[in-house]
Amino acid sequence: YKRSKKSLVNFVSELHESLWPRWLSLKEIPGKSTLHDWLKLFEMPIIRALHKAALPDNKPELMAIDATGIDSWQRGRHYERRIGQPYMPYAKLDVIIDVKTLIVYDHVLRLKPRHDVIGAKSIFQRTKLKSVKILGDKGYDREPLHQLAIEKGNSLYAPVRKSPRTNPRGTNRRKCIQKDEQYQMRSTVESVFHALKQRILPNLRCKLHYMKKREMAWGIILFNMIRINEMIRSLLRILVAYSGCTLISK
Repeated sequence: YKRSKKSLVNFVSELHESLWPRWLSLKEIPGKSTLHDWLKLFEMPIIRALHKAALPDNKPELMAIDATGIDSWQRGRHYERRIGQPYMPYAKLDVIIDVKTLIVYDHVLRLKPRHDVIGAKSIFQRTKLKSVKILGDKGYDREPLHQLAIEKGNSLYAPVRKSPRTNPRGTNRRKCIQKDEQYQMRSTVESVFHALKQRILPNLRCKLHYMKKREMAWGIILFNMIRINEMIRSLLRILVAYSGCTLISK
């Protein structure tokens, strides 16, 4: 359903044209309300447990954190201005990814624009990863955020914001005055945002606040599964090419 990018009504009406009823051994096509009630059974703790179970076993060493806006309505901005409709705020999505695999390890969705530090605090408090270096932009330049990352056994690098002070306040902030050699890897999180909006979830279709959070969580799980599948295919191609070269050399 998430991969189809269709509304729930259109997905159910076109379900008989696919092979899913045969694969799932369905006796009849479920109605829209039945499928919607079934989706509401999966609360956020269950979805987060599924997300955690689908993560790879290898521990990341370098991660990046950033935030973006997600449209949560389907009206055109141009016609909103023409008919005089008030502006509707977008949802705020914070993610932390592994810069090597581009897999999303955690996320926070807020239905109103909030500062990046608020989402980062929730992610840092929830993480169980250790000895990980986290890259962030200038929006994460906060001494309490550095201390929270250190308490969890990790480290945070965020460039220091411009200030009339020669030396910024905070011991950990002063360590970030010099540019880190790996900071250029932080831009990979922008690729994840582009892939999420282009391939998985261009906007949030659900209307209820708790269903929007679940919709985003399912989209993150689907994105990670696609990434893992692509990594396995790339590894298989490399193995096939290597085995072919070995046979030719022999």
